[in-house]
Amino acid sequence: MELRYGCNPHQKPAAVYTPSGTLPFRILNGSPGYINFCDALNAWQLVRELRQVAHLPAAASFKHVSPAGAAVAGTLSDTEKKALFVDSLELSPLAEAYAKARGADRMSSFGDWIALSDPCDKATAELIKKEVSDGIIAPGYSEEARAILQEKRKGSYNIIEIDPTYEAPEQEKRELFGITLEQKRNTALPDDSWFSHIVTVKKDLPHDIVRDMKLAAIVLKYTQSNSVVYVYKGQVIGIGAGQQSRVHCTRLAGEKADKWFLRQSEQVQSLAFSENMNRAGMNNAIDLYLEKDISPAEMKRWNEQFITPPPVFSEKEKRKILDGISGVVLGSDAFFPFRDNIDRASRSGVSYVIQPGGSVRDDAVIDACNEYDMTMCFTGTRLFHH
Repeated sequence: MELRYGCNPHQKPAAVYTPSGTLPFRILNGSPGYINFCDALNAWQLVRELRQVAHLPAAASFKHVSPAGAAVAGTLSDTEKKALFVDSLELSPLAEAYAKARGADRMSSFGDWIALSDPCDKATAELIKKEVSDGIIAPGYSEEARAILQEKRKGSYNIIEIDPTYEAPEQEKRELFGITLEQKRNTALPDDSWFSHIVTVKKDLPHDIVRDMKLAAIVLKYTQSNSVVYVYKGQVIGIGAGQQSRVHCTRLAGEKADKWFLRQSEQVQSLAFSENMNRAGMNNAIDLYLEKDISPAEMKRWNEQFITPPPVFSEKEKRKILDGISGVVLGSDAFFPFRDNIDRASRSGVSYVIQPGGSVRDDAVIDACNEYDMTMCFTGTRLFHH
């Protein structure tokens, strides 16, 4: 299939093809580009594997070949629905999964590529209709869902239907600077054996925590390395992707996780926005409200977005809320070289950690987890993705 261009408009010609057989997807609407396919094909693998291990509908929100969010279906509280901007919508299990995938980090998900593990239904399409998005890949669409999605972006919304039975060849190739690299595809799937090597004093692993660990592992497989993810209640709430330093991954993902919890606070839930505010505007205003520093120019514009400007959300108030959080799973695609990652994770409610292990400083990292009463598993499996 010929494409308009590659990663950038000056990179022509461009195409997508398979060396044998036929392409395992159909374009139902729009004209997906090179980057769209990079997102779509990675995202589809992620949600397909989540469906396999969690046995629940799964969804992912992708941007620039890394997930901005991912989740499996699960009942949402009224507070969570409001934080996700879906309190007025009727949600199917698949729509719940996408609401969670899209809503934890709405700024990163703005203009996303969507992947669904199950055929898109009307409820999910109605939710997608309200969001700014580039396109979607799913194994099918109901007639109602397809009609709703085809109206997006003045009829140009990208809709791809993937063959759910398609299996890629075991070996994969990639060209770089005229040189072909080849490797076995990363077919590793987390099962209970991944979490049997518990290296900390505390060893409890409830069923829902194992589910979240599997979610973390699969998301790490499709996130540009270095990467760290925070998972809570079947939902990725923070991703630190593509950082050269692992502690920067941990900090970035932790800041996003903190904002997810603070979005559910009374201070944020009670914000009285001006009537003309759209969803993106409200989200940007909330994000600024949760920042430590706002310039005078930002503050002037920010105050105009509310019927009544809210009081300052102090760092002490935020810390009190975050100190009450626990049960968060932290996953890393490679070993932690220093304990500073655990020190930072402890500030975001992390109680469980998965990582491959294998650092010369493993003992120091284990000691740090014991200090914070965390449970840590060494999976023995590195999950770099480039």
